[in-house]
Amino acid sequence: MPPILYRIIAITLLISIALTACAPTALADLFSETTQEPLGDTGASKSGLTGNLVVYSGRSEPLIQPIIDAFRAEHPGVEVLLKAGSNSELANALIEEQNNPQADVFITTELFTVQSLSSQGVFQSYLPKGANQLPAEFIGPESNWIGLTRRARVIMYNTELVSADEAPQSIFDLTDPKWKGQVAAAGSTNGSMQAQIAVMAQLLGEDATEQWLNDLIDNDVTFFGGHTDVRKAVGAGEFKLGLVNHYYFHLQQDEGSPVGVVYPDQAPDQIGLITNATAAAVVQGAPNAAAAQAFLDYLVSPEGQELFAEQNYEYPLLPGVALREGVQTLENFRLVDVDIAQAAQEFDATFDLMERVGLP
Repeated sequence: MPPILYRIIAITLLISIALTACAPTALADLFSETTQEPLGDTGASKSGLTGNLVVYSGRSEPLIQPIIDAFRAEHPGVEVLLKAGSNSELANALIEEQNNPQADVFITTELFTVQSLSSQGVFQSYLPKGANQLPAEFIGPESNWIGLTRRARVIMYNTELVSADEAPQSIFDLTDPKWKGQVAAAGSTNGSMQAQIAVMAQLLGEDATEQWLNDLIDNDVTFFGGHTDVRKAVGAGEFKLGLVNHYYFHLQQDEGSPVGVVYPDQAPDQIGLITNATAAAVVQGAPNAAAAQAFLDYLVSPEGQELFAEQNYEYPLLPGVALREGVQTLENFRLVDVDIAQAAQEFDATFDLMERVGLP
């Protein structure tokens, strides 16, 4: 079975019946798991909050652990168990555990998974403190999920192989035969790529989006499982160009690689810059609901949002939080005129489109 079908099945919940037959102990082996020892006396906390908190995170451990550490500094009476895995693996776990929830909080790297699970009643309603300051489009129906950060879809390039003048200025330039075999991108199982396709389909229609995907395939674009592989390959000069989220450029630049970046499609006749978002939700029936709600409060607080910006180069959704030095503000760019959360609701159509073109 092609890899995309596993993703489709997982997210659209078509294997939920089969999953109920899996042993929970076997499922746990899918996840990387880190247990944090309590800071100080777990019997008493300076915040008054004690107990446990189980976080399922589609974000990799290095990207979320600093935020967890900072949360525990404020709530030392809370012991945090982090399970990091792919969004689809964690979604499957949440489905299997729906009658006996094991997780308290779910964090996702994109809106597809959280929208799908939300429609199945996996999350409970909770509006974190201060969340009314966030853009309304990033608050889920009935407040059953909340947006955390925004990312821009950019083109990074190896500056030893491509000059700034040569670099493509549009995502549609990636299909130009001059770049044949020289472009890397994340494939069909990647949430950010899925979100981009959904946005394009809503903006341009399915036919035009399907043509673009076919043209990428015809141009011998190499599709990786994730953006880390893309950025490293471009940084090493294995590919001239990479289609990534903006912070991957900064991460590769930090490693000393000769890379540049283009925020594409800014000409008057072009579509504008595509962005996507991360999100978090409290699980319905969470065993540790008070700790879960406190954690979401922290994620959207100025302190939490500053950490996302400083540690990960992302765009905080909370207004007024400073960007990390070197990150270009989104106010400098014309954004695509699409409601991202609305586009993410079309997950079935997006997966059908990726399967139809055979996107790796």
